Amino acid sequence: MDTSDTPLLSIVIPCFNEEDVITSTVNRLRAFCATVKDVRVELIFVDDGSQDGTRARLKSFGTEDPRIRIIGFARNFGHQVAVTAGIDAARGDAVVLIDADLQDPPEVIHGMLTLWREGYDVVYGTRTDRPGESLFKRVTARLFYRVLSRLSDVPIPLDTGDFRLMDRRVADTLRAMPERDRFIRGMVSWVGFRQTALPYQRAERLAGESKYPLRRMLRFATDGILSFSTKPLQISIALGMFAAFLSVLGVLYALYMRLFTHIWVEGWTALMIAILFLGGTQLISVGILGEYIGRIYAEIKQRPLYIVQEYWGFDDAEPVLSRSPVPGRR
Repeated sequence: MDTSDTPLLSIVIPCFNEEDVITSTVNRLRAFCATVKDVRVELIFVDDGSQDGTRARLKSFGTEDPRIRIIGFARNFGHQVAVTAGIDAARGDAVVLIDADLQDPPEVIHGMLTLWREGYDVVYGTRTDRPGESLFKRVTARLFYRVLSRLSDVPIPLDTGDFRLMDRRVADTLRAMPERDRFIRGMVSWVGFRQTALPYQRAERLAGESKYPLRRMLRFATDGILSFSTKPLQISIALGMFAAFLSVLGVLYALYMRLFTHIWVEGWTALMIAILFLGGTQLISVGILGEYIGRIYAEIKQRPLYIVQEYWGFDDAEPVLSRSPVPGRR
C-alpha cells in the first residue's frame, strides 16, 4: 500500500493523572487501530502536567509503537487547552478527540469515519446514556446543555461532549482561533461546515477519578456560556429594569396610601427588602460584567496558551505549531 496516498487519522487524547487507566487506554486504542482499514493512525497523547506516572508509561508504550506521540505540558493548563495542543500538533486528514478514561468507546470512531467518508466535516458523538454517573451529575449536565443552548448565539448540540471527528479544514480553522477561554464543542459549532450527530452509549469510567469535580464543572459551564453569548449582559439589564419597575410601583403605592387613605407606608421590613433586592441585582450585574472584563484582560496579555516541556515521538519536521514554541523534540 502506498502510504503517501492513504488518509491519516490523528487521535488526540488529553491525559491528566491517568496512571490507573492509561495502560488499558493505550491497549484499547491499539486494538482499534488494528481494525481500521485504508487509514493510517497517529495517537497524540497530551499529558496535561500529570503528577503521577502517566507520562512515563506513555513513553514506555511509545518505544514499542511508532504511532504514539506525546506532548508534555510544563504544568496543568486544563482539559480544553490540552485538546487544543493536540489539534495544533495533529497532521491528519481527520482529527478525533477522545478522553483517556474510556467512557467514550474508541470503537465508535468506525462510525465517525464512515460518515466522514460520506462527506461530513464534523461527526460529534451524542450521548444516549450515561451509566456510572450520579443522579446529580446527570441532572446538572442535562440542565447545562439546555441552558447553554438557549443562551448561546450559535446552535450547540445537546448532550454532546468533545468526543468527535473533525475534517482537516475544521481543525485548521480551530487553529486560527486565538481565544484563551476555550470551549471546544462551542467553537466547532461556530465554525460551521457540514456536521452530523452519531448517537452512542457512554461507558462507565474504567478507573481513577473524574477530573471535573463540581468546582471545575461550574467554571466550565461559565466559560461555555460567556464565550458564546452576550445574553448574560442582556439579563443583567433586564434585572435592572425590573428592579426600577418595582421601585416605581412602590412609590406609586406609597403616594396612593398617603393621598387617598389615612395609612402611612412604614416599617423597616419593606425598606430592607428593597435595599437587599437592589443590592443583589447590582452585584449580579457587576459580577457578570466583571467576568467579561476578566476575559478581555486575559486576551490582551497575549501569553502563550500553553507551555510545552517536551515533545516525544515526533519527527524533526513536526509538529508545525502556531501558538507555542517547540523547546525540544525527540
